[in-house]
Amino acid sequence: MVNKKNQRVVLLVLSIYLVCFAFRIFEYFVLRTDRTWVGEAVVHKLIGILVLFICAGILHFTTAEIGFSKERALFNLCRGLAFGLCTFAVAYTVECLIINSRGNFDSLKLYVSTYAIDKNLGNNTSLLFFLICIAGNIINVLMEEGVFRGLFNKILSQKYSFILSALIASALFGFWHIVGPVRNFFDGESSMAGTVANAIMLVFTSALVGFKFAMLTKITGSIFMGMGDHFVNNTIVNILHVVSKNGADQMMAVRVALAQSLSFILVLIWFAMSSSRNRRTA
Repeated sequence: MVNKKNQRVVLLVLSIYLVCFAFRIFEYFVLRTDRTWVGEAVVHKLIGILVLFICAGILHFTTAEIGFSKERALFNLCRGLAFGLCTFAVAYTVECLIINSRGNFDSLKLYVSTYAIDKNLGNNTSLLFFLICIAGNIINVLMEEGVFRGLFNKILSQKYSFILSALIASALFGFWHIVGPVRNFFDGESSMAGTVANAIMLVFTSALVGFKFAMLTKITGSIFMGMGDHFVNNTIVNILHVVSKNGADQMMAVRVALAQSLSFILVLIWFAMSSSRNRRTA
């Protein structure tokens, strides 16, 4: 039988999650901010940041306890940015080589687009749009890393092991991303079969990525490296585009899958080595 205290911990996390998820649904289906000139669903993320710190205050958690530790914060943030850039550099290189081998490569181009599951929308080159993109993704990583790897991890770790806490939070993070495919279906932009396929793919891959960020948080003792990596993951596909004779970003799904797979494997190896070292010194 599940301990009642453990049940209360899970219910608390689910309650906070549902509040944030309700605002996410409202923005995606009603406000549709990501389909405007803003290009990013930021309203529910700002509300999520507010919920994060209100809940942390009510639960008497310090900012350090929910992952915002000042110790080596800038170092870990820069390390996350560098890690994300390196893994995507490999992915972009492989993609360009594949396209070039087919005689279709044109160029790499910088412009701002909006990510839409399987394609990018828009082509903006104004400095304003680059700044909006960067600001939107900073808000995004603050909210998602703060809530899923910070607050949820702190609450769950009071009763569960790191692995189980990370699995629960990562599963919720995966389901967090189902809203996009569902909206596309109701908007008539995707068939039922396409929606199911996109939803399964997005939920599963997002959960794996979430677990990777959880491992980074455990290894470094803060959410800052995960924030840096997360920022690169979300931003680079919207500003650096591979243009071929058939159009832009034709192999974006392959690029993202390669970058995330390489990133996950490297972090998993690092986590295993770190855990082994900690056990030997314990």
